[in-house]
Amino acid sequence: MRIFKILNNNVAVVRDGKGQEKIVMGKGICFKRKVGEEISEEVVDKTFFLKTSEANSKFQMLIQDVPMEHIILGEEIISEARTRLKKKLNDMIYISLIDHVHTSIVRCQEGVFVKNVLLWDIRRFYKEEFQIGLWALERIWEVCQVRLPEDEAGFIALHIANAQMDEQVMHDMYEITRVMQEVVNIVKYFFKVEFDEDDVYYYRFITHLRFFAKRLVEKKIYRDEENDDLLDVIKEKYQNTYHCVEKITQFIRKKYHYDLSKEEQLYLTIHIERVIMKTKK
Repeated sequence: MRIFKILNNNVAVVRDGKGQEKIVMGKGICFKRKVGEEISEEVVDKTFFLKTSEANSKFQMLIQDVPMEHIILGEEIISEARTRLKKKLNDMIYISLIDHVHTSIVRCQEGVFVKNVLLWDIRRFYKEEFQIGLWALERIWEVCQVRLPEDEAGFIALHIANAQMDEQVMHDMYEITRVMQEVVNIVKYFFKVEFDEDDVYYYRFITHLRFFAKRLVEKKIYRDEENDDLLDVIKEKYQNTYHCVEKITQFIRKKYHYDLSKEEQLYLTIHIERVIMKTKK
């Protein structure tokens, strides 16, 4: 590997034999070295290959100012998430998560703590991601001797959930989670039920709700004109559930100025009917 660009003493951008650009890390690997010189793989501790040019350039900017220890911690958390979830994660997670890990450690050391107002809902809606967040807090303690609060496990969980949805803006995940919380509450109060959050039907309902909330936040309306007749059938068959969906429709229209399409009403009715039927058994 030849050095293409030196970022600091510990990080370089290199090009391999195929001309691919990679970022390599290792203690002092660039000390007294120049662009164009070879770097042996033996001195490299970590190699990053980000496919998109945007992620690659932003990552290069980020890691110039972040301690190597924090970068490696962030990469470990991402690897753990990939192993546990067995899902593809957007490359932008290398920027968002590593930056969050770094800033949260620095904040904690300075005695500044940020309250995660959605922590309870993150626990419910992103169970696997939250467990990874808790694992990350333990790993940060082991490496840095910094004890972060559970609020940070929630923030880490949102970054991981964000990367699965191919999103890059953390703000969207807050909005998505808030919409999910509001819809679940309407359903709970309408039917006067408490959900079994380990039930497969609840999981399916929440999964559907997550993508519905994503469309709402992005102002994207889902349409499939072939389902018009089916909605009429569903309205007749599940009248009470459809009344609940009408309440959701009115709430969403009033608060978010978003009109649910007939298709969205159809699928919400089906999912809510299933989870309610299972809950009441």
